[in-house]
Amino acid sequence: MAREEVCILTNMCMIYDENRILVLDRKKSDWNGITFPGGHVEFKESFVDSVIREVKEETGLTITDVKLCGLKQFTHKMGNYRYIVFLYKTDKYEGELKSSCEGEVFWIEKSSLKEYKLADGFLEMFEVFENDNLSENYHWFSENNWKVQNK
Repeated sequence: MAREEVCILTNMCMIYDENRILVLDRKKSDWNGITFPGGHVEFKESFVDSVIREVKEETGLTITDVKLCGLKQFTHKMGNYRYIVFLYKTDKYEGELKSSCEGEVFWIEKSSLKEYKLADGFLEMFEVFENDNLSENYHWFSENNWKVQNK
């Protein structure tokens, strides 16, 4: 059995301020709807540096003191690669909020999240950001359907 596999490495960050969270209404991908800012890890870039860069590009904010709070992973339904999203959170940020070509960014109350059109699977992933007893949002394709489990 091979010990290597093709992986796509990405990140996402929940920026919070008391009971508010910063969301991105993503328009520029196959994963449309409300999410958190984030993106791909570039070659020879640390995971932390990548999330700081992606947040700056998508929101205009500079974040610090980011904490890894979990991950999301899934294997492509054709089984030829694994997609891993490192989940971070912080309440330390500075700068002027501005939207980007990725979509509009704005603050909402955490309690109102379900009122928005969320990207597929985002609500289950949000549980990992919020619950310290969870560390993984895992998706797999079985019997022609996606299955989801938080661990």
